[in-house]
Amino acid sequence: MLAKLKSLGPGLLYAGAAIGVSHLVQSTRAGAEYGYVLIVAILLAHLFKYPFFALGPRYASEHNESLIAGFARLGKWATIIIGFITLSTMFSIQAAVTIVTAGLAQKIFGISWSAPVVSAALLALCFLILSIGKFKVLDNLMKVIMVVLSISTIIALVFSFSIDTPQVAGSAKIFSLANNEDVSFLLAFVGWMPAPLDIAIWQSIWTLVSPSRENSQFDFKVGFYGTAVLGICFLLLGMNSFYGSGVSLASSAGGFASQLIDVFTRSLGDWSYWLVAIAAFTTMFSTTLTCFDAMPRVMNHILRQWSAKSIDTTQIWRFILGVGTAVILFYFIANMREMVNFATIISFLTAPILAVLCFLLVRKSKSIRNLWSSTESILAIAGILLLISFSFIYLLHIT
Repeated sequence: MLAKLKSLGPGLLYAGAAIGVSHLVQSTRAGAEYGYVLIVAILLAHLFKYPFFALGPRYASEHNESLIAGFARLGKWATIIIGFITLSTMFSIQAAVTIVTAGLAQKIFGISWSAPVVSAALLALCFLILSIGKFKVLDNLMKVIMVVLSISTIIALVFSFSIDTPQVAGSAKIFSLANNEDVSFLLAFVGWMPAPLDIAIWQSIWTLVSPSRENSQFDFKVGFYGTAVLGICFLLLGMNSFYGSGVSLASSAGGFASQLIDVFTRSLGDWSYWLVAIAAFTTMFSTTLTCFDAMPRVMNHILRQWSAKSIDTTQIWRFILGVGTAVILFYFIANMREMVNFATIISFLTAPILAVLCFLLVRKSKSIRNLWSSTESILAIAGILLLISFSFIYLLHIT
């Protein structure tokens, strides 16, 4: 067991990409605004997305190729769809995770620069790290980051139950499916809980370059179940610290960062400030780094399917992603909450397409039983139907 834990790789990269905006921001906000009720959404999101996330490392181990290569076997049309989805979401996803990281950097290090300027600096740092250290640095960083975050979050949660949060009459919000605002938040919440469905593709690529591919299933399960536990922990922290208090979570990156760190320090004591601050920042930085690593890799794999020449364009795509993200952050957003809501809802609306492609790939595969069990196939069908249904519900609400 100890040897398996030491060899964890892509599963922790999955956790690093997943435990970010969806947990620190959206889960905390879910508990702060609606109390315990959205724990159900966390559990259902994990349940119905499980077959698709599990497919990534399984397919790579079984066929020794990424899901992109598998989609190409369905036809060029499939890779065109994946390319379009990736291009339409990659800049908003990167912008959302980077601006939250920038807010934490402003708070912790006392940086007076604006959030977009700090974001640009962080993107440049990510580019440098991945250019020099590549996968090995990312792999090793994640093991330390996830351990620190998990331990500090669980301890903070335990102590948060002793916090006496002042209650303001009429401030305890009740979630309602008849309320457009509540439905919009639910879809945004589920869109990135535990992560965008794109991570199935990312994991298949990470598995191929990981030195510990033989442990891919154990590796995946540690990351997957870990995100579920921490998602609930952050929701409960938000609930214990804010629900019914009349205090709203800040919409600015810096303001939210201050509130998040205060939640932990109120639970653990002032002595924990730097431990919590470093854990929160490294968690969000890991998300920024993993996204910056993954999406250019996806575009590189897509282009390889379209061209006979095997040219590595990953670095070029990282540069494009960095510049495009910086442009969005400097010119097209008013606040952090706006950026996060936009990115998460776009991911939710594209999820049914990715899910259907995964389903078609499994059905076409000769090793179908090694990819999904009969139970997982049923969950996948149910997940597709739910994703499509909720997408229509959302579109009806905004029209």
